[in-house]
Amino acid sequence: MGIMRRAHDIAEAKINKGLDAAEKPDEMLDLSYEKMLEQITQVRRALVDVAASRKQIELQEQQLQHTVDHLQDQAKAALGQGREDLAKEALQRKAAAQTQIDGMDPQHQQLTEQEEKLTATLSALQTRVNAFRTQKETMKAQYSAAKATSSVDESVAGISRTFGDSGAALQRAQDKIASMQARSGALDELLQSGALEDVGGNTDDIQKQLDQVSAGSEVDSELAAMKAELGSGSSVPAPDALPSAGGSAPAGQKG
Repeated sequence: MGIMRRAHDIAEAKINKGLDAAEKPDEMLDLSYEKMLEQITQVRRALVDVAASRKQIELQEQQLQHTVDHLQDQAKAALGQGREDLAKEALQRKAAAQTQIDGMDPQHQQLTEQEEKLTATLSALQTRVNAFRTQKETMKAQYSAAKATSSVDESVAGISRTFGDSGAALQRAQDKIASMQARSGALDELLQSGALEDVGGNTDDIQKQLDQVSAGSEVDSELAAMKAELGSGSSVPAPDALPSAGGSAPAGQKG
């Protein structure tokens, strides 16, 4: 029994939770207002029925009262003509009609009281419905405002999360750019210092030797130009008369 009871409570709690999620305050307020209008309609119908019954009894009483008055006149007329038997018959009918009138009085009084009660009830209901209608519209406006505010708050929260993710992405991009810039700067420094001479360059050992030969040719050209400026009669010895790089004198000369 305990397990069944717990299962029932759990199922009921889930149903209530689902109903709460599906329930919309504005729709429930409109539904309550419609039910109150239906109650007013029912009270009005009952009031009309009671008033009609009261009016019907009043008409019957009026007709019976006319009958009573007519029989009274007939009894007087019969006595005037010496017809006591007719007068007695008229008075007996008058008494029967009066009995019917007297029997209708309690019904008339009861219907009158019911009509007054229903009239007061209808007036109270109309007052409540009017107040509820005003309150309903106010609460619906508050619900719409709260719903809009909640939607805006959720949007702001979503934007904040997006900004947070974007900020992290920007930070990662900045870190990567900084790392690439640092690597590029380090490579530039190494290239300038010669530590990575062949990295990204166009020179090798053969090119170095060619550059040295070219530099020597430029020196020889410059030396020949200087000799030309000094003239052929200059005391400067000819290039072939200069001692060799090993310091030995040319053939036919002594050291």
